[in-house]
Amino acid sequence: AASRMDTFNEMKRWGHEQVVFCHEPSCGYFGIIAIHDTTLGPALGGTRVWPYKSTAEALEDVLRLSRGMTYKSAVAGLNLGGGKAVIVADPKRTDRESLFRAHGRFVETLGGRYITAEDVGTSPQDMEFIKRETRHVAGLLNLSGDPSPVTGYGVYMGMKAAAKAKWGKDSLSGRTIAVQGAGKVASYLMGYLKEEGARLYVTDIDESRVKNAVDEFGATAVAPDSIFDVEADIFAPCALGGVINDDTLSRLKVQVIAGAANNQLAEERHGRELEKRGMIYAPDYVINGGGVINVYGELQGWTMERGKRKAQEIYDTILRVFSIAEREGIPSYEAADRLAEERIRSVAALKDMWVAGDR
Repeated sequence: AASRMDTFNEMKRWGHEQVVFCHEPSCGYFGIIAIHDTTLGPALGGTRVWPYKSTAEALEDVLRLSRGMTYKSAVAGLNLGGGKAVIVADPKRTDRESLFRAHGRFVETLGGRYITAEDVGTSPQDMEFIKRETRHVAGLLNLSGDPSPVTGYGVYMGMKAAAKAKWGKDSLSGRTIAVQGAGKVASYLMGYLKEEGARLYVTDIDESRVKNAVDEFGATAVAPDSIFDVEADIFAPCALGGVINDDTLSRLKVQVIAGAANNQLAEERHGRELEKRGMIYAPDYVINGGGVINVYGELQGWTMERGKRKAQEIYDTILRVFSIAEREGIPSYEAADRLAEERIRSVAALKDMWVAGDR
């Protein structure tokens, strides 16, 4: 009974609407779907497969991530709410059809209140299995395809906005940028940066990716741990989360942090600390919003060009975040939350009008 009360307390604390625990014994499927907020539209958020040690751990993850999706979609100006699903399983499990079809059936019971997509431990093929049971799924083979071009373009626009906030002009020509991670999103980003005449330093644990960045973008290769010590104008974390921490903050010799990675701050206090040190931070979920824009575009049948046009708005959004931060005297990560909350509130406040055929 205690754990059930805890779930209610957590829901109350974070403002969740609905948490659904799902079980299908035939294939040992255990899943949790969390719907945080549907003020703006149906709750979108990926399905994560992870061998959680306990129900409490799985619950904490799905609650935190679903709330994050509400903010991400709100700040991106999309008509979507926030949700997330977790499946408690080994991500390398081979019998995937039954697992994901079971999951798809539970998604279907929510009648479109929750739309799922890929996340850690899932692939487009898994989404195809889900699709056999529900149409409330995005990230399918051969549809919008790879979200990296739209995400990379959005990060580039956000980086330009951060440069404008820091130096008064948004040109990145002649700027030195240290890029951590050379995956797909980072590669699109580096393409734009090279075109504009920026100087690039790059690292990745995968040697072949580094070689590609050196060959294609004229980047200078750096050892994975040394990327924090590069003297640069901008640090672009495009790999792991938690890279802004006690160790790295004392080493970074940059003025702007703007990159594609999720959860860049190890703790919120690091967001305050870096401002004390005179650095500015483009909040991760604002600058990397191209990913969720791409999924929304797929649901709406947008072309890639239209997705990129929408991602261009990240430039203005980042500038608004910095102006709220300045106006309220708060760190930028907090200002981003304010911006999201303001949008949700303003839409929630619209009065309900009666329309024929509506009820």
